[in-house]
Amino acid sequence: MACCNLSGLYETNGGERRDNGCSVGELRPSVVSVGGELGCYGGGVLRGAATPRIDKLATEGLLLHNFNVESDCVPTRSALMTGRHPIRTGCRQSVPAGFPQGLTQWEKTLAECLKDKNYATAHHGKWHLGDIPGRYPSDRGFDEWLGIPRTTDETQFTSSFGYTPEVADLPYIMKGKSGEQSENVAVYDLEKRRLIDEMLIDQSKDWLSRQVNEENAFFLYHPLVHLHFPTLPHQSFAGSTAQGDFADSMAEMDYRVGQLIDHIDNLGIRDNTSLIFASDNGPEFRPPYRGTAGPWSGTYHTAMEGSLWVPFIIRWPGQVPEASTSNDIVHVTDIFSTIASMTGSPVPSDRPIDGIDQTEFFKDPNAIKSSRTGFLFYIKEELRAIKWKDWKLHYVWEPKVNQSSERLESPYLFNTVRDPKEESDILAFNTWVVQPMMKLKS
Repeated sequence: MACCNLSGLYETNGGERRDNGCSVGELRPSVVSVGGELGCYGGGVLRGAATPRIDKLATEGLLLHNFNVESDCVPTRSALMTGRHPIRTGCRQSVPAGFPQGLTQWEKTLAECLKDKNYATAHHGKWHLGDIPGRYPSDRGFDEWLGIPRTTDETQFTSSFGYTPEVADLPYIMKGKSGEQSENVAVYDLEKRRLIDEMLIDQSKDWLSRQVNEENAFFLYHPLVHLHFPTLPHQSFAGSTAQGDFADSMAEMDYRVGQLIDHIDNLGIRDNTSLIFASDNGPEFRPPYRGTAGPWSGTYHTAMEGSLWVPFIIRWPGQVPEASTSNDIVHVTDIFSTIASMTGSPVPSDRPIDGIDQTEFFKDPNAIKSSRTGFLFYIKEELRAIKWKDWKLHYVWEPKVNQSSERLESPYLFNTVRDPKEESDILAFNTWVVQPMMKLKS
């Protein structure tokens, strides 16, 4: 998988009021993003590196087998931050530096919703939702941020033949605080690519310690850079697996997640913290950093199951049962609505919110079904597919990125449980399925 999210909720004991306006008994979320192919999902050792820390996390809560995202980084991140499909927000694709991109100012982010409940907020990692003043994390509800405003392939700029800063701006690691102008920290080159995740973890550990010491309600969004290409490990992990840079980076990713989990536990808030691990998109398609979608077909930038389906784990001691699994459908927009519900944070009422609150389902997945039966899947402005229960209807057939695609005269229908690779069109035998799918469009 390309990149994953680890989200969390934190609450302290008691119920007295604090000066920050929050009850100590209120939920205090910390959200962290990392990435990788996990042993608990058939990755790990099979891809060259064990992921013991994240695998252990999967045994401590709920593991979903049908968590779905958008086609690539920007659409998924916007869906997480707004609870709205990218076709509504305009964040439909990743674009190069220097072009208009990111969330418009009239979209309200999850961080802004939580600020309405007096939460301290921070973003440490890969933002990719705006790279100009007014669209940095510190302009979108986060008190402070450290990371990269766009993506990580830009680290190759300074090592590319013919590149000069006069023809294309240098990429930077940046930082900022709410109410202040964001500033450059260091040129983001291939050397910093290997070091950035260590830097981000150190920053988040320090920030978490400060919030716990100050008894602040907090929300931490930490999208690690791994495993976005170029997938280059920290020097201390280089060669550690003897399986190349990708596997070494997986090993480092797992270690970084473990560092964060250990820090949360050492702060004494394990029993009051909910952690969610979920990817932002399917595997990379470019060699030598190409990933795998396991039993599914496709990579990100397609409408195949390998693009939509990504890992999801939630640990919430005393709330979510340990060692539980589910194949019910959940969508990335649901995380917005679920965290807002868990924290009692208000969401906008003046626009459609596509996310569905899954709190009760997460708490009792053995007895309660997901509140979602399906969703529409767009790539840019085009409706490519509809997913409903065990069924998937394709309007456009593009199983590989940049493969010539045309709208199908007769859509393809697959049962994704019986045919996970989407190889046998069975619409002619199951035309009834189209009716409930059309209701999702209305």
